[in-house]
Amino acid sequence: MLVKDWMTTYVHTVGPDDPINDAVLLLKEKNIRHLPVVEKGMVVGVLSDRDIKEYAPSKGTSLDIYELNYLLAKTSVRQVMRRPAVTIGPDVPVEEAAMMLFDQRIGCLPVVDGGKLVGIISDRDMYRVLVEITGARRGGSRVSLALDDRPGSIKEAADVLRKHGYRLQSIMSTHEKAGPGQRYVVMRTRGEGDYEAMRKEMKETYGINVRVRKG
Repeated sequence: MLVKDWMTTYVHTVGPDDPINDAVLLLKEKNIRHLPVVEKGMVVGVLSDRDIKEYAPSKGTSLDIYELNYLLAKTSVRQVMRRPAVTIGPDVPVEEAAMMLFDQRIGCLPVVDGGKLVGIISDRDMYRVLVEITGARRGGSRVSLALDDRPGSIKEAADVLRKHGYRLQSIMSTHEKAGPGQRYVVMRTRGEGDYEAMRKEMKETYGINVRVRKG
């Protein structure tokens, strides 16, 4: 899965010399949280609702509402935006985009192809990716357990599910929070199977480390 498969392609933008008030109205009107800042066709920064909220109190704590609105009307996007913009290409794997968002502690990445803005991908899009790849919306049983980190260990656990009539719709694994020599695995099933028989065999085979939840 690539960034271009999950990004938003219709992107609202502002210019660096636009008044902040215009940006605020656009964010509210379109119900969005991020605006790439474009100048001469190039992405030169990113403006978020958080940037505006952080800027306003720092400049206007002693001002009344009319003075604050006047101040913001005289403030340009350039004065508040974050720069340089951290961007990404459309053919980058979506997991790399997630790492960039996490490591940079930012909420969005403008997607640039050949210097041209072609989309935007945000933390909200990453939530959508997680929901889709896990199959959470499609229900099924969820089986989580610690397995030995060796070839074939996941297949053995998956075979127990298949034995009782289930198919697999997702498998995820991580070494984080797993014991030495182990990996933590979450499998989500699809289809109808013998839930009680599956749950019993998983418990008997993998002991207290397994958790099985229906639906």
